Amino acid sequence: MESQLLLIGGRSGVGKSSAAFALHDLLAADGVAHAVVEGDALGLAWPAPWEHRVAARNLAAVWGTYRALGHRRLVYTNTVSVLEADELAAAMGDRPRVTSVLLTAPDAVAHERLGRREHGESLLAHVERSDRAARTLDSQVDARTHRLSTSGRSVVEVAAVLREIWLGPPAR
Repeated sequence: MESQLLLIGGRSGVGKSSAAFALHDLLAADGVAHAVVEGDALGLAWPAPWEHRVAARNLAAVWGTYRALGHRRLVYTNTVSVLEADELAAAMGDRPRVTSVLLTAPDAVAHERLGRREHGESLLAHVERSDRAARTLDSQVDARTHRLSTSGRSVVEVAAVLREIWLGPPAR
């Protein structure tokens, strides 16, 4: 079986992590083997090691472990993952079939969600970065990227749509 990579991207506050965890629960309930990797954690260091492509290098190491255990499906979340599909696929080293999904939400929705987890100066910084990322992603994603609004949807509903985009409807 070829490897399959689901990239979930989107601005801060759009629900990437929550959707990935809910998708994990759906896939596990259906007996679908998979791994979930939070891309933000793969390159989280100070000073930021962007120029060394640490996140991609760490993904290669993590995926190598999962692959050795027989996994063929990877769910990967990161704000700009949908813009780095080729590099992330190459890091997996096994030519995965890539599905990219950009989660979207209006400013007011993303700001309200960010307000649940950030406060004060941190909230202001996150809102500014989120707004900037939303504009960049909207203008730079390619036509192969699916767009999925999370506004007005529960996290389980978003996960169900992600599953269908990636793997088709569940076999029942």
